Amino acid sequence: MKMMRSWHLAMMALVLSEHANQQVDLLKVIKMLLIHDIVEIHAGDTFLYDNNKSHDNTEDELKAAKEIFGMLPEEQANDLIEVWLEFEEGETAEASFARSIDRLEPIMQNASNEGGTWAEYQVPLDKVVNKTKVIGNGSKVLWDYAKGLIDDNAARGIIPVAKD
Repeated sequence: MKMMRSWHLAMMALVLSEHANQQVDLLKVIKMLLIHDIVEIHAGDTFLYDNNKSHDNTEDELKAAKEIFGMLPEEQANDLIEVWLEFEEGETAEASFARSIDRLEPIMQNASNEGGTWAEYQVPLDKVVNKTKVIGNGSKVLWDYAKGLIDDNAARGIIPVAKD
């Protein structure tokens, strides 16, 4: 299932790159998304809204990246690890946009299936917004779209809204 997600992310980057806040090297964005996912497959992905485990498992993922890419010639392995680290740091235009795509995809999945994991785990609105607002760093247009999907699902009662 994760490999299907990788394909979705690559296609989303291809189709949506015109909406990046800055001009991006599309091939590098796609490379980042594919590398990011293969490392998560090996290291184990943490549910974005998990209350018990931190989503910041960079140490485990770095170990996995070195193990996976260590099978390649040294120069190629180093290049892939550098690209993976760039994605994790999220500082460049490419990394910001790739991270936007990575966070937008599950929003679209949940919005298309009556809340999916939001509904199943009763993820509150503030947590959904806080975990996904990073989308705006790479694309204001995509964040506005994502926020609309989130707000619509909250208004329909699919995403619980905290009561004061």
